[in-house]
Amino acid sequence: MARANAAYYATHDPFADFTTAPEITQMFGELIGAWAAVTWALMGAPVPLILAEAGPGRATLMRDVLRATARVAPDFRAACHVHFIETSPRLRAVQAEAVPGAAWHDSLDDLPAGPAILLANEFLDALPIRQFVRRGAGWMERFVAEGRFVEQPAHVEREAPEGSVVEVNDAASAWIIRLASRLVGQGGAALILDYGTLESLPGDSLQALRCGRPADPLRDIGSADLTAHVDFAAVGRQASACGAAVWGPVTQGDFLDRLGLRHRAASLARANPQRAAEFAAAMDRLAAPARMGTLFKVVCLAHPALPAPPGFAA
Repeated sequence: MARANAAYYATHDPFADFTTAPEITQMFGELIGAWAAVTWALMGAPVPLILAEAGPGRATLMRDVLRATARVAPDFRAACHVHFIETSPRLRAVQAEAVPGAAWHDSLDDLPAGPAILLANEFLDALPIRQFVRRGAGWMERFVAEGRFVEQPAHVEREAPEGSVVEVNDAASAWIIRLASRLVGQGGAALILDYGTLESLPGDSLQALRCGRPADPLRDIGSADLTAHVDFAAVGRQASACGAAVWGPVTQGDFLDRLGLRHRAASLARANPQRAAEFAAAMDRLAAPARMGTLFKVVCLAHPALPAPPGFAA
């Protein structure tokens, strides 16, 4: 999965196969920018601030964050030094056009030291998973060999019905542990938005998208985007074990509603009445329970002294 996605992002335009929230509407990035500015104030307004994004795609989210905060939170915008965690040379070139002056890094560990706010929208879902299948009295781990799935005996201390699939994301776990340890040691907060489950549940969530449609993940390796659902309960446990504060997870619909999505959509509609239906449709797509509102979850990891960030307070 890791090798397939590395090849895919190095050679394909992922937005020909799927659309992320920042690409749907400017409102998403504007609200995330407001969230970052208020969170920065709760941190004590450190200067300079590392404003980082993992897996920034076309950098649409960061571009909208910077545009919005330059207007409504100029002190925050002036404090920000933008850093992208991105390995694809092709995507780095696209990001450089959207956000001139940014710095790029291959990994989280390469970010400079200091207080940081990190954004990760649909990043963890692309990290490689392992799958374990209950067979009879034991477990088998699923591998890929010669273009097909094969199974090898594995040791799993868990009871489950025959045929149950348990997914483990070692790469995501290691990344969360490094991120949480950094936030505890150097200060800051991370906002993670992705699709997944509130609880650790069994199930096969591996999927491939090619040309906007579901595809066979083992066909034409490297030509489709491979993803799996994020286990948000595991993310919270791992971050808490490192001493970080964990806020959420909450559904994306609730989170954006608390940040003022409806008010922003109404404001934009009043200013651009000819686009009112467009803003209403975008709001529905982001927040409606039947759309992205429930499937997507949001969690904030932070330094333990940080008060409740926007969108998570009762």
